Amino acid sequence: MTVWAVALERQFGWNRTQMGFAMTLARIEGGMLGPIEGYLTDRIGTRRMVLIGLLIGGSGFLLFSRVQNIWMFYLAYIVMALGQGFASWVPMMTMLNHWFSRRRAIAVGWSNAGGRFGALLLVPAIAWAIDPDQDRLGWQLTALIIGIFILAVAFPLTRLIRNRPQEYGLLPDGAAPAPRPVVAAPGRRSAEAKAETEGTDVDFTLSQALRTPAFWLISFGHGCTTIPLPAIWVHLGLLLGDAGFQVQTTAWVVATYTGLAMVFQLVGGYVGSKIPVRLGLLVFTTIQAGAVVLLTSPDSLTMIFLFAVLLGIGWGGRNPMTVTIRGEYFGRASFGSILGFSTLPMNIMMLLSAPFAGYIRDTTGTYDIAFVVLAAVNFIGGILFFIAKKPSLRRPEARRAEAVERGT
Repeated sequence: MTVWAVALERQFGWNRTQMGFAMTLARIEGGMLGPIEGYLTDRIGTRRMVLIGLLIGGSGFLLFSRVQNIWMFYLAYIVMALGQGFASWVPMMTMLNHWFSRRRAIAVGWSNAGGRFGALLLVPAIAWAIDPDQDRLGWQLTALIIGIFILAVAFPLTRLIRNRPQEYGLLPDGAAPAPRPVVAAPGRRSAEAKAETEGTDVDFTLSQALRTPAFWLISFGHGCTTIPLPAIWVHLGLLLGDAGFQVQTTAWVVATYTGLAMVFQLVGGYVGSKIPVRLGLLVFTTIQAGAVVLLTSPDSLTMIFLFAVLLGIGWGGRNPMTVTIRGEYFGRASFGSILGFSTLPMNIMMLLSAPFAGYIRDTTGTYDIAFVVLAAVNFIGGILFFIAKKPSLRRPEARRAEAVERGT
């Protein structure tokens, strides 16, 4: 959206609030569908979810290539966002949580680094193709090509996906299964026996997770630390255009923070396996907040690329840990549902970000107030992560003993 927005504004003359509202619609949709994505991932698996998502997303790009007015743009953006939601974060992170336990943070880091590498290559290429000051492909033909490509690779690509290790006679981290099944002792919970068989800790159900303070601290912490990103995605190119920079400069700024995020996905994955993950989240989210503050001084290339460096470090480093902390705290049996439901606060908060920044720009002439506020919220999110302590799953025997002591 960072580079598409420049071409769309040039052709249609839409204001910044209108452009930001597209992100709001996508976040409303994401908020409603996050729990559904998680539930469906647990039910039908990542492979089918990704196939469905790629088919929807590719169709969304085809629709985007035919946009003639703001309402068509909103519709196309919603369809693309639906496809992305079904094909990407919730199902893929659920799959990784099934396949990895001890090396979960590192695995998530490598996976997300791959996504950043794709963006590192694609964003400058899109900027080159759609630059409104040059006579190249144009934004509509570029969108059409992307849509056709996604639809063409959807089926063969998803055949490479493996949902759970147990389907292939393995345990998480590539371990071989025990030679004989574990038989639950009398009175022992079946969940405990299953956990021992699959090499995991006892897992939380969705309802059990919802009753823990950690679930809500993590959910709102994730929302607060993600809230600046939609504003950056929508308005960065427009902000730099206001400062006199060309769209290709914006593309290199995006490539810089994307490339560093790719590297620091791996750093964050390593750090998350060595220190308490909530401490790592506090450190990296604070770095990200510092990057957002720098957007109030976009008048020199030095400040712009310093912003890109800090954003890449903070965003990339914290990203794998936001998945790891949920896996460590709540297990894997209902991970998709827990992850999907926990995106509700995040999506509700994110829906305000881009239109808020656009409104501030339209009414004051600068983005300064918007990015100071977003940076402050970002920092609060790091604090929420830090105070989220790992919950314990209370055993039925303990609850019965407490009831006996109370005489109930």
